[in-house]
Amino acid sequence: MAGDPLVIFDGRCGFCRIWIDYWKAITEERIAYAPSQEVGGQYPQISAKNFSESVQLVMPDGDVISGARAVFVTLTYAPGRAWLLWLYDHIPGVAPATEAAYRLIARHRTLFYHLTRFTFGKRILPWKFARVEWLFLRLLAAIYLIAFASLAMQIKGLIGAHGILPLGGYLAAVSKTLGSRGYWSMPTIFWLAHGDGFLEGVCIAGVVISVALLAGMLKGLWERLLLIGLYALYLSLSTAGQDFLSFQWDSLLLETGFLAMFLGNSKFVVLLFRWLLFRLMFLSGIVKLSSNDPVWRDLSALAYHYMTQPLPTPVAWYMYQLPLAMQRFSTAFTLFIELLVPFLFFAPRLWRFCGAAGVLLLQILIFLTGNYTFFNLLTIALCVLLFDDQALHLRWLGARGERTSRIAVVAVAIVILALSISELNEMFFEITPEAESALVRIAGPFQIANTYGLFASMTTTRPEIIVQGSNDGVAWLDYEFRYKPGDLRQSPHWVAPYQPRLDWQMWFAALTDYRGAPWFTNFMVRLLQGSPDVLGLLEQNPFPNAPPKYVRAELFDYTFTDFAMRRTTGDWWARRPQGLYFPQISLEDIRPRE
Repeated sequence: MAGDPLVIFDGRCGFCRIWIDYWKAITEERIAYAPSQEVGGQYPQISAKNFSESVQLVMPDGDVISGARAVFVTLTYAPGRAWLLWLYDHIPGVAPATEAAYRLIARHRTLFYHLTRFTFGKRILPWKFARVEWLFLRLLAAIYLIAFASLAMQIKGLIGAHGILPLGGYLAAVSKTLGSRGYWSMPTIFWLAHGDGFLEGVCIAGVVISVALLAGMLKGLWERLLLIGLYALYLSLSTAGQDFLSFQWDSLLLETGFLAMFLGNSKFVVLLFRWLLFRLMFLSGIVKLSSNDPVWRDLSALAYHYMTQPLPTPVAWYMYQLPLAMQRFSTAFTLFIELLVPFLFFAPRLWRFCGAAGVLLLQILIFLTGNYTFFNLLTIALCVLLFDDQALHLRWLGARGERTSRIAVVAVAIVILALSISELNEMFFEITPEAESALVRIAGPFQIANTYGLFASMTTTRPEIIVQGSNDGVAWLDYEFRYKPGDLRQSPHWVAPYQPRLDWQMWFAALTDYRGAPWFTNFMVRLLQGSPDVLGLLEQNPFPNAPPKYVRAELFDYTFTDFAMRRTTGDWWARRPQGLYFPQISLEDIRPRE
C-alpha cells in the first residue's frame, strides 16, 4: 500500500521466500513486500550487489535500512516484537553480533534453507492455538470426568463417616492443631460440610461440570468458570483425601487444571504448559539417576518393573519374560525419552513434534503394561500443546476464540516460574531463598506448581499383603481385593483409567511396616466392624453374614511365573510366605480413629 514501508528481497532465494512469507503473516498489511527482480529498477540508489547480499527496507521517507537492523525494524510492525529492536539499539554487543550472524547466513543461504526446512518445514506460520486449545480442553474435561467418577464410587469407603480415614476426624484434628490457619493450609469445601452425601455430591458435581466442559456447552467467561469449578472441587477432594489422594497424578491434574483457567490464545500460557511437561518428564529421569539406584545405573530396572509395579496388566506378564538384553534396551529408551527428549519441547517446530512423538510412544507403552489411572492420558493431553493449529488442521476440531488478559498471563507466569524454580532449587541444591520459601508456603496447599518423579528407586521384589479373617483364630479366610494380586490363578487386570485407590495403597503399605501406614490399622478395624462402605471396595467378603471375630494380615513374596509353569499350573503368580505383616486383633484390642 502507498506510504507503507517496503521490504525488498531476493525473489530467487528459497530461504528468503520462506521467511518473507512468515513476516507477511505476522505484520499483516502494515508493511509491503516485493522481490528485487520486480521493483529493483525503481530504486537506483540501491545497487544490484546490495540487493543480492541483504534484504532492503525502504521507509516512507526514503530512508533505506539493510541487514539485521532491517529485520528488527520490520518486526516492529508485528505485535509484541518491538523489543527485538530495543535490544539491538540499547544492549552493547547485540548489534555487531546480529549483523555478523546475518552476514554468515547470507553467505550460506542454501545451507540455512535446508536447515529451515529441517526444523520448521516448508512454511513457517505464526503460532496459533485455537484448535489446539479446543482439543486440549476436551481431553482435560474427559480426564476430570474419569477422576471424579472414579472417586464417586470409592469416596465413602475411603474417607466417609464409616470409611478407612473418616474426614470428619481429620478436619477436627487439623482445626485443633492449626486453628484458623487450617482453612488456608487445608483448602477444601468440606470445611462447610463433610457428610457422606456431601462427599458424593461433590464428586457428582464434578462429573456434571466435566460433561458440560466436554460437550462445549458454554463459551467465554462461562467456560472459564467451569474450569475454575473443576479445579476448586478437585482441590477440595485432594486435600480431604489424605493418603488416598496423595499421588503425583492428582497434583499433576491440579497444576494442569489451574493453568487451563488461563488459556486464551496466549503463547505464554502454552509455554507454561510446555514447561510443566518438561518438568514432569525430565525430573522423572533425573530422580532415577540421582537416587544412585544400581538397577537404573546398569539399565536392568525394567527387568523388575513389569512384575513389581503396583498394578500390572496382562501385557506386563509377557514383557517380563523378555530377555535381559531387551530389558536393558527398554530401560535405556525410557531414560533417553525422559532425560533428552524434553529439551525438544522448546525447539523449532518439527523437532518439537519429534519430542511429542517420543513421549506419546512412551506413554502408550506404559499404558499397555501398567494401570496408572489417568496419568498417561493426562501426559498425552499435555503433549497436544506441543503442536499447533497447522498440525491439527482437522475439520471436526472446534476452535476457541477466547483471549486472556495480558496482566493475568504475566502474573500467573511469574508465580508459576517462581514456584517451580524454587522447588527445583530445593530439590537439587537444598537451598531456597527466604522470599521464595515464603511463596512456596503460601501457594503450596493449592498445588499449582509441583515436583515430579516416579520410580526413583526401583523395587526388585514384590511383597504382597494378604488380609484374612477368622471366627476361631484357627481357620482363616482371605479377603479378595478387586485388582491387586492375590489368587495365583487370577491374571493381572485391566483397570486404567479407573484408579482403585485402596488397592494402590496396599502396594505402598507392603513396602513398609504397618506402623508406617497408619491407615492400615483403621482398615483392619473396619473389617471387624463389617463396614459396608469399606467392604464395597473389595472383590469378595468371605464373611457375608457377620463380620469375623479376628483379622490379621500375612506377607508373601510374589513373582510372575514363566511360560513353563503357567502351562503346567495355569498360575500367573507364584509366591513364598514371608511371615506375619499385621498381628491378629479383635474389636476389643483397638478402635479406629473417628
